Amino acid sequence: MSEHRRKQPPPEGGGRAAARRAGQQPSGRRAAPSRGGASASPADSAGHRSAPGHSGRRGAEEQPYAGRAAARRAAQKGGRGRGADPAGAGGRGRGRGRGPAKKRFIDYPRFNKYGWRRWVPSWRLSGALAVAFLGSLMAAGSVAYALVQLPQPSLASKAENNVYYWSDGTPMVSTGGENNVNRQIITIDQIPKAMQDAVVTQENKSFYTDSGVDPQGIARAVVNMAKGQETQGGSTITQQYVKNALLGDQSQTMSRKAKEIFIALKVGTKLDKRQILAGYLNTSYFGRGAYGIQAAARTYFGVDAKKLNPSQCAFLAGLLKGATLYDPAGNTDLNPQATPAANTARLTYRWKTTLDQMVQGGYLSASERAKYTALPESQPIKKSAQLSGQVGYLVDLAKSYFANNNNQGITSDDLAKGGYEIYTTFDKKKVKQLTDSVEKVRKENINPKKRPTKDTYVQFGGASVEPGSGKILAIYGGEDATKHFTDNADVTGAQVGSTFKPFVLAASMEHGKRNPTLGEDQPDSERTPVNPDKSRYPGKNMLKIKDYTGKVWMDKDGKEWLQANDEGYNQPSITLREAMRESVNSAFVQLGMDVGIPTVRTEAEKAGLSPDQLIKSDVPSFSIGISDPSAIRMAGAYGTFAEHGKQRDPYSVEKVLRNGKEIFHHQDKATQAMPAQVADNVTDVLRTVVDKGTGTNAQVPGHEIAGKTGTTDENKSAWFVGYTPQLSTAIDMYRLDDNAKSTDRKFLPMYGTGAQKTIQGASFPSAIFKDYMTAALNGQPALKFTKPEPIGDAVYGGGLHSPEPSDSPSPTDSPSNSPSPSDTPSVSNSPQPPPPSPSDSCTSFWGCSDDGGQNGGTDTGGTDTGGTDDGGTDGGSSPPAGTGGTDDGGTDDGGTDTGGGFIGGPGT
Repeated sequence: MSEHRRKQPPPEGGGRAAARRAGQQPSGRRAAPSRGGASASPADSAGHRSAPGHSGRRGAEEQPYAGRAAARRAAQKGGRGRGADPAGAGGRGRGRGRGPAKKRFIDYPRFNKYGWRRWVPSWRLSGALAVAFLGSLMAAGSVAYALVQLPQPSLASKAENNVYYWSDGTPMVSTGGENNVNRQIITIDQIPKAMQDAVVTQENKSFYTDSGVDPQGIARAVVNMAKGQETQGGSTITQQYVKNALLGDQSQTMSRKAKEIFIALKVGTKLDKRQILAGYLNTSYFGRGAYGIQAAARTYFGVDAKKLNPSQCAFLAGLLKGATLYDPAGNTDLNPQATPAANTARLTYRWKTTLDQMVQGGYLSASERAKYTALPESQPIKKSAQLSGQVGYLVDLAKSYFANNNNQGITSDDLAKGGYEIYTTFDKKKVKQLTDSVEKVRKENINPKKRPTKDTYVQFGGASVEPGSGKILAIYGGEDATKHFTDNADVTGAQVGSTFKPFVLAASMEHGKRNPTLGEDQPDSERTPVNPDKSRYPGKNMLKIKDYTGKVWMDKDGKEWLQANDEGYNQPSITLREAMRESVNSAFVQLGMDVGIPTVRTEAEKAGLSPDQLIKSDVPSFSIGISDPSAIRMAGAYGTFAEHGKQRDPYSVEKVLRNGKEIFHHQDKATQAMPAQVADNVTDVLRTVVDKGTGTNAQVPGHEIAGKTGTTDENKSAWFVGYTPQLSTAIDMYRLDDNAKSTDRKFLPMYGTGAQKTIQGASFPSAIFKDYMTAALNGQPALKFTKPEPIGDAVYGGGLHSPEPSDSPSPTDSPSNSPSPSDTPSVSNSPQPPPPSPSDSCTSFWGCSDDGGQNGGTDTGGTDTGGTDDGGTDGGSSPPAGTGGTDDGGTDDGGTDTGGGFIGGPGT
C-alpha cells in the first residue's frame, strides 16, 4: 500500500468513521477492531451506525487499534474461509456472512480440527459406537437364543446307512462303513467313570464348568474356516454333541457353526452335564462302523462298555480325533497315511498322554496308571455277513474311489457315518458270471486237501472294464471278502510277465528304434518306427543283449546279460508278430533296449498303468513284465488298444446322492494316449496270439479276441489279458499266503498246482477268461476290430542287417488277412516245427503255453532277485545252462498283498 494512502490512526474514541469501517470489513475474514480499539456493537454489526457520544464509553473497554494485518490474523484464527462476522450474522463482508459454526450432536467430521485430525473420531465417539455395536450384538444374540428350539435327539441321531446300487439302479447293499450302522444307546450309569474322565481330559477339560461353548476355540475355528482349514479342536463336548446328535450336519460353514453355538448355549443351560456327556458318547463315531461307546467296546475289545478298564477307555478316547488315522488296524484304502504302523504310533501317543493327564487331573491314581505299560490289544476287524462273497470287495472299491475323488471335502470318516446313496458301475450279472467262472476252475482243479504243498494259498483275481467308458463292470477279489481281505483285482504284488510286451510293441511303432549314432534322448524324427511284419529281431536263446549303440549290456556285477527263452526257443531271425505269437523274450528285451526303457515306461503309463505300479529301474527285463500292475489297470490299459488309442481311467462310481441331492457325478476324461494307427496294429498282432499262438485256449466262438498270456519267474504268477471292442478283461493267478505277517508273505511257485506240471497264462487264467467272456458276450453283437493301416518300416535289431534266406518265413494269413511271416509253425498247423516251441512241446492238457516250460523255464531270463530297482544280481544275466530262464527276475514274494488300492489312492 502506498504511503500517501496510509492514514494516521484516529483519535481514541473512533467516531462515525471508525464505526463505518468496522461495518465494511472484507467478507471471509473476521472484522478488524475499529480504530481506537472499539469493537463493533451488535447494533453496529447489523448495519446501524453508533449514536454520537456512545463510542467514547465503549472505547474505554476496547483494545487498542492494531491495524489491518492484526485484524486479518485475528480473523484467520476463527476458521479459514468461513467468513464469520465477529458479532454474528449480518456483517457486510464479502463472505457468507454466517456467524461461528456450532458443534453438531454427532461431531464428525470433527469441529474445529483440520487435516487428518478432522477425520479421526474422538474417543467419545469411538466409545459410543463400540457400546452401540456390542449392545446390538447382544440384543441380536438374545433374540436368537430365545428363538432357538432344541431339536429332538431321538430323530436327529437316527442311524443312517450308505446304500450302494448296481449299475442298473437296483440296490446292492445297505451298509455304514465296514458294517451295518452299529449303535446301542446306553445310560451314563452304564458308561464307566474312567471313560467319562478320559474323554473330558482329552477333548474338553473345562466341560463341567463352561457354558457349552469356548470363545477362544470359536475364534480359532473361525480363523481356520477363513483359511480353508479344518475347524477341529475348536469345539467343546457340548458343541460336538450338538453337531453329532442334534444338527446332523457335518459341513464346515459359518452358518452351521453359528447354529451350533446357539444350540450349544441352549443345551448347556437346559440339560445336565451328565446328559450331555452320555449323548456325546452314544453318538460319536469310533471307527470300524461302531457308533457310540457300547458298540465301540464290543467292536474293539469284545466286552460291554461298563467292563472297560482305564487303559481301554484311554484307547477309545484317542479314536475320537479320527478313527481312520488312529485305528491300529490301519486303512490305506481310505487314506495312504493310515498304515497300521503309523496309526499305532499315533494312537499310542494319545493313549499315553490321556492316562498321564488323568493322573494330573486327579481322575486316576499313579499306582493304577502304573499298571498300564502297553497299548491294549484290540480285536481283528470283522465284516458282516451281508458283505460276504464279492459284495465286500465291490463296496470297498467304490467307497475308496469316492473318498479319493470327490471335490466336496467328504472324508472317509464322513462317508463311514452313512447317509449316502452310491450308484456304482458294477454289472450284477457280469459279477456273478466272473465269480462263477473262477469258482468253476477252482472247484474242478484246486484241492488243498489232496495236494497241500501244491494247492494251498492259490489265489485268483480278475477285472472287467468297458473300453468305451472306463466303467469297471466286474471284479473278482477273492473267495470271500469276510475271510480273505485282500482285493485280488487290485494291487497284489503279482508281476504281469509277458502281458507287458504289447506296451513295448506300441512304443516301438509310435516312437521307433533309436539311431545308434545319436544320444540317448532322441526325438521321434531321428528314430525309425517299427513295422511288426517287416522288422526282424533275433529269437535266439541266451541272446547277448546290447544297448541301442550295440554295446553289450552288463549287469551290476559286470556280467554280460544273456536272455533266455522259454524251453530253449531258438531262432536266428523272427518278425515281431511271430515273437509276440510265441512269446519270445529275447526279441522283446532287445527291442525294448533299442527303443529305450524310459520310452517304454512312458508308453505304458499313457496307456493307463499307474506310475506307482511300474518299477523305476531301467534293466532289460523291464520289457518282459517285472512290474506288478493290478488286474483293474491291466484291463483298462488293454482297453486303450481296443478304443483305438483313447485312454480312460477305470472308475467304479457313477454318481452319489446325499439327502436326495446329487453331490458327485463322474466326468468322462478321455485322452488320446497313442495314435489310432498304433493301437490298431497292436490289436492286430494280439489277435494273432489268440488265433494261432499261445492264447488259443482263450478263443470265444463268434467273437474276435485279442490278448496276451503271461507267466513269471519260477512260475509264481500267471496272467491272461484280452479284449473285444466292447469288453476288456484281465485274469491273474498266483500262490500267496496273505494271512501271514507282512514280513513272511512270499509268492510261491506253482509247479504241480492243480495237478499241472506248470501253470501258464495259457492254462487256468485263459480258461477262466474264455468261460467268462463267453457268458458276458452272450447276446451282444459280435463286433469286428478295425483293420489297421500300415505302419513303420523294416527295422533289424540285435545285430541283424537283413533277413537271412534260410530263415525267411512263408507268408501266412494274419487275423487282418495280411501276410504274417512265421519261422515257427503255430500250434494248429504243423506237427514238425524246426525248433521246439512252447505250443508244440508242452504236455499239459491245455495244449500250449506261452512261457512256462516243462522244466520250470518261463518267459524270460533271470532269477528271482531281479525285481529290485537295480535288476538284482542275476536278474536277466546268464542263467545256468539248461534252466530255461525266467520271465522277469522278480523277487521271492514279488511284493506284498497291500500297497494302496486301485481307486483309494496312490499305488493302485
